[in-house]
This record gives sequence, structure tokens and C-alpha cells, in this order.
Amino acid sequence: MGLTAVCEAAGHSVVLSVSTVQEFVSASEATPSDVVVLDLNLGDGSNITDNVRAVHGSGSAVLIHSIADRVASVREALAAGAAGVIPKSAPTDAVVAAIETVASGEALNNLEWASAIDADGDFSRAQLGRRERDVLHLYASGLPMKDVAVQLGIAPSTVKEYLDRIRGKYVDIGRPAPTKVDLLRRAVEDGILPELNPGTGDDN
Repeated sequence: MGLTAVCEAAGHSVVLSVSTVQEFVSASEATPSDVVVLDLNLGDGSNITDNVRAVHGSGSAVLIHSIADRVASVREALAAGAAGVIPKSAPTDAVVAAIETVASGEALNNLEWASAIDADGDFSRAQLGRRERDVLHLYASGLPMKDVAVQLGIAPSTVKEYLDRIRGKYVDIGRPAPTKVDLLRRAVEDGILPELNPGTGDDN
């Protein structure tokens, strides 16, 4: 109820509030949403990975709003495709800002995300070559493929080949990156781009 009030006060519509992902999926066709704010533990025995993927399947982005010191669970949610995590201890304006960031299609790069990655000993970084890192750095920074090609003095088709190869390497280590936002996340996770504004989740 508190989160609903905060969102509505900020001018956003809360279209659905349910206890389980199954309830959400059943109602999502009639009540589509841009973002689902999801707790890690719903108390129904459900699986974090299954919950995040089910929400994604409905067409909504996922923002985890939970106790952020559960790093293993946060890592699992991020690996399943969650766009970020905002702790329950965060100020209400930070929660609203996180929702707005995810609703805009961007990844939420913040301290909780970085901590979950750093604490995971099984986290595998992609083994990218120098040119692959150059391409990923420029493309994930926001440049279109044709501008990446100009910067590196190669053909746009070659940039696409590099990106396809990069995505393949991420798939091989269980960290798929099908979209440009996903590639941004991978670039930050692997230290190819710096973490952006860790206190707020702002991508600027």
C-alpha cells in the first residue's frame, strides 16, 4: 500500500497489486504494465528465476525491491533478466527514480547490483579480445553501429559480426545479452564500462 501511494503521488499508475507471479501473469493480458516491482521472496515457494522469466514473458520489465544483502538471490534475479535491484531501505524518491529508469528501458546500475556481482565467486567474465572490447565499449556507451564502425575504421557489417560474436560468448557462460541494454549491463559487470552513478541508478 505504501509503494502504491508513493508511485501514484509521483504521477504513475499502479495497475495491479498481487501476491504471486502466477496471479500477475493471469491478469497481465488485461492489465499490461511497463514495470513489475518484485520481491525476492513471495512466501509461496516460487523460484526467483522462474518468477523473473515469467514476468518478462508477459512483456514487463522487472525491478527487484527487496532486502539487498541477499546477494546470492539478487545475483540470481539479475542473471534471470531483472533490470536492477533497489533495497527496501532506500528512500521513496530513490525507489520512484529506479522504477522510472527501468520503465524507460534502461538498466539500473547501482551499488546493490555491483555488490551482488562482486560477492559471487562463480561469476564468469566473458573472455573478449581487444577489438571485441573496443566494439562493446563504444556500442554499449550508446553509439549506433555505423558510428562504432567510423570510430574504429571498420565496416558496419564487421561491427555486427563482432557484436554477434560477443553475444555468443555471453551465451556460452550463461549470461545472455540479446538487447543493447543487456550489453550495457554486461559491459559494466565486466569492467569494460565504469559503474554509473552508484547512489542513484542514473545512467547519465
